[in-house]
Amino acid sequence: AFLGPPEVNVTPCLRCINVTIKLPTSHYREKGKLLSLIDIYEELDYEITVKSQDGEHKRPWEKTTEEVFSTVIEELYPSRNYCVSVVVTASLNKHSIPSPWKCVLSDSMARSGYHVAAVAGAVCVSLVVAAALKCLYAGGYFLQSKSLPHALV
Repeated sequence: AFLGPPEVNVTPCLRCINVTIKLPTSHYREKGKLLSLIDIYEELDYEITVKSQDGEHKRPWEKTTEEVFSTVIEELYPSRNYCVSVVVTASLNKHSIPSPWKCVLSDSMARSGYHVAAVAGAVCVSLVVAAALKCLYAGGYFLQSKSLPHALV
């Protein structure tokens, strides 16, 4: 029997992507209950392949004992398209079907929040500078139109 394909969802984060994996369902029943692959094998191995304009990169094999789990792939280039495929195997069953490719633009959602913060920061800085200039002007430190009285010169 072949394992797979797992269900894969990919969401962007800042310079990374979050990969959520749901193990494939099994067809084995025990006492009328459908068994999960974790019920059958206790532990499964999975491998994530990441594809981008730089080519395909297989990540090291990892182990899981959960039906649904997430992993974060970090240190990615911003605003670049990344595609992910996951394959799941068990110690007793190496026959598997990889998930279909799921693609996402890294950073795309996180950057919009970053732009809002950058604009808000720029507005705050300009307000502080404007207030400081107003105080300096009111204090007569620049743009002095009157000359000092002769007694103070």
